[in-house]
Amino acid sequence: MPAYVVVEIAVHDVQTYERYRQLAPPSIARYGGRYLVRGGATEALEGTWQPPRFVILEFPNIEQARSWWSSPEYAAAKALRHASAHTMMLLMDGLPLGEGLPVVAGVSTLAP
Repeated sequence: MPAYVVVEIAVHDVQTYERYRQLAPPSIARYGGRYLVRGGATEALEGTWQPPRFVILEFPNIEQARSWWSSPEYAAAKALRHASAHTMMLLMDGLPLGEGLPVVAGVSTLAP
């Protein structure tokens, strides 16, 4: 079952954070992760939430995500992020593959 790391980031040291942005992707990929959202514009559809920066990572499972977060490959990048930004980060389970997909007339909209 996939797992997601959802991150709200407020950067206060742009130069240091740029170094983090260079170091983090290889460590994420090494643990089977990938970016689904990396920065970009956000729009509040309800409420007043306006994250300054928002990231969503997908991993094959929650164990891979935890292993990445605590890995030696990510340690240097994590230290740079801690030094350059305030972060709120969640780890969450995704739905099992194929579950939760829209169904039209009894047929899943996901092609095999």
